Amino acid sequence: MSFYKINELKNLGFAAIGKNVLISDKSSIYNASNIYIGDNVRIDDFCILSAGDGGIHIGNHIHIACYVSIIGKGKIELDDFCGISGRTSIYSSNDDYSGEFLTGPTIPEVYRKVSHLPVRIGRHVIIGVNCCILPGVIINDGSAVGAFSLVNKEIKAGVIAIGIPAKTIKKRLSNIFDLEQHLKN
Repeated sequence: MSFYKINELKNLGFAAIGKNVLISDKSSIYNASNIYIGDNVRIDDFCILSAGDGGIHIGNHIHIACYVSIIGKGKIELDDFCGISGRTSIYSSNDDYSGEFLTGPTIPEVYRKVSHLPVRIGRHVIIGVNCCILPGVIINDGSAVGAFSLVNKEIKAGVIAIGIPAKTIKKRLSNIFDLEQHLKN
């Protein structure tokens, strides 16, 4: 994997960029001036980060695996120590599917109804491969979302959720928070 050099990252025009940031030069970055990146972040090949007015806020110690897309006008937050597995999509904007309005970016806004809602992925959240996170979702601290899940509503803290739509199946161990303290010390 080939990563941007630090001077190349600075030239992309991010709103903020921390230390020890690795972003694949095969990723696609749109509206970098609305993207905030913390320390110790890795973004792999073929990811798409397309920030709208709300921006994309990426915390510290975050891995975004290959083919992840993070897209929308609403604010998208990835809190510290979260991991997003390959082919996951996170959306903060969505067309109205009712049939009352036209859909798609080639249609003038007057004929569309698009909702823009913030998305928050909490601390120590891990999201499995091929998941879809819809606008307005909060995945609270310490939770895990299993592979191939559709998250269309809030996930409580410290649980494992899977399915279409994602439902809680059990509690997740909380050792991760103790390990974070050891890392910081």
